Amino acid sequence: MTKPTTNNVGIPVASDDDSLTLGANGPILLQDHYLIEKNAQFNRERVPERVVHAKGGGAFGFLEVTEDVSQFTKAALFQPGTRTESLVRFSTVAGENGSPDTWRDPRGFAVKFYTSQGNYDIVGNNTPVFFIRDPIKFPDFIRSQKRRADNHLRDHNMQWDFWTQRTESAHQVTWLMGDRGLPRSWREMNGYGSHTYLWENAGGEKFWVKYHFKTDQGIGYLTQAEADRLAGEDADFHIRDLWTAIDKGNHPSWTLYVQVMPYQEAADYRFNPFDLTKVWPHGDYPLIKVGRWVLDRNPANYFAQIEQASFEPSNLVPGIGPSPDKMLQGRLFAYADAHRYRIGTNYTQLPVNAPKSEVNSYSKDGAMRFHNPADPVYAPNSYGGPHADAELASETASAYGVVDEVVRSAYRLHAEDDDYGQAGTLVRTVMDDAQRERLARNIIGHASNGVSAPVLERVFEYWRNVDKDLGDTVAGAFGK
Repeated sequence: MTKPTTNNVGIPVASDDDSLTLGANGPILLQDHYLIEKNAQFNRERVPERVVHAKGGGAFGFLEVTEDVSQFTKAALFQPGTRTESLVRFSTVAGENGSPDTWRDPRGFAVKFYTSQGNYDIVGNNTPVFFIRDPIKFPDFIRSQKRRADNHLRDHNMQWDFWTQRTESAHQVTWLMGDRGLPRSWREMNGYGSHTYLWENAGGEKFWVKYHFKTDQGIGYLTQAEADRLAGEDADFHIRDLWTAIDKGNHPSWTLYVQVMPYQEAADYRFNPFDLTKVWPHGDYPLIKVGRWVLDRNPANYFAQIEQASFEPSNLVPGIGPSPDKMLQGRLFAYADAHRYRIGTNYTQLPVNAPKSEVNSYSKDGAMRFHNPADPVYAPNSYGGPHADAELASETASAYGVVDEVVRSAYRLHAEDDDYGQAGTLVRTVMDDAQRERLARNIIGHASNGVSAPVLERVFEYWRNVDKDLGDTVAGAFGK
């Protein structure tokens, strides 16, 4: 038997087809409450899209810890044999909702773990570095990658103008212009926490760590021609690929590794280990296997479970804390603030964002509050309300390196703190001849699209500083 249509509070409605009117040809009546509700709901069913990472998709799965890393952290989700439910959202960065999946762009790789100690989020990309190292530059960077104010078109000149004046971008732009800038699918790309985090073990020892999700499917990439073709043929190519694979039982997986740096080694390391434009060489800090991360369930409702999903680096469980990474420090505030604006003050009570662990919070009221605390609603109190427990929380924090007065300054220089060194190593040492050829071709093609003469001269200098041969190849293509 077909279920009857009701309004939003369960009252049966008389018609799905005809509004209530004064006679067959008369005016529509305001008392048709279902008509009003239906159209008012329709007018409000979009939330603001994300300013960054607007276009994306995701799935549910689990992390199973197969190794023992308890000597580095007491976090419950990383203890041997622990299996933790997880959610991921993959995305592009600069494109708006509806833009093609196959534009050249870094890919967001945001993971939520529903742990026994609360939600833990790792909010990263498919690259281990980023364009800038200080959050004061972030709005300028994103605006340079978006659309012009006058004609509302994306503009390569604007992008190169920013990149070549913020030379710390060199490492990330080398990744972007290489094969990793166009992954064949989300299943065939790595994910990185990118930032440095602080781990603490049960004995109080502290370590600096970086996360690496290595795809078990192997790295796959698209050529620029393939990506351009797919942008026209199937703008949702990556969303479709992930959904179809999981729906057919082909569950993608990644092996999770960490790099671990002893706490005291950061001070005298050859470059600043908290600089988001740098990687830690594996020869110095080899990958340590943690476990296997699997995606095995598609969302039942895209809006409720992916569009409304919130990820924030400030979700840090006992045994894990932030580092002095300036970009991470800025994101600790920015992400939660964006969620409150975009999906509401009480966004953590939406089912996809709600933890699986017990919540004993004094947060109350506000729009769309589903669960309010009973009296008492303040702390401390004498009536049995929750009280903070520092030992249970075991907040993993550090005043690392805080010996100076308050200043505005770049990072204190280490021996190898420069903008081009690691980008050059990536070109000369990590890439093979074919990859270097594709990198040069990608740069030339991108810079050929509307980049003005003064900016173009900086493009040549930028790439010569990365690698002279590469820069000469780029310049030679323009007769320079």
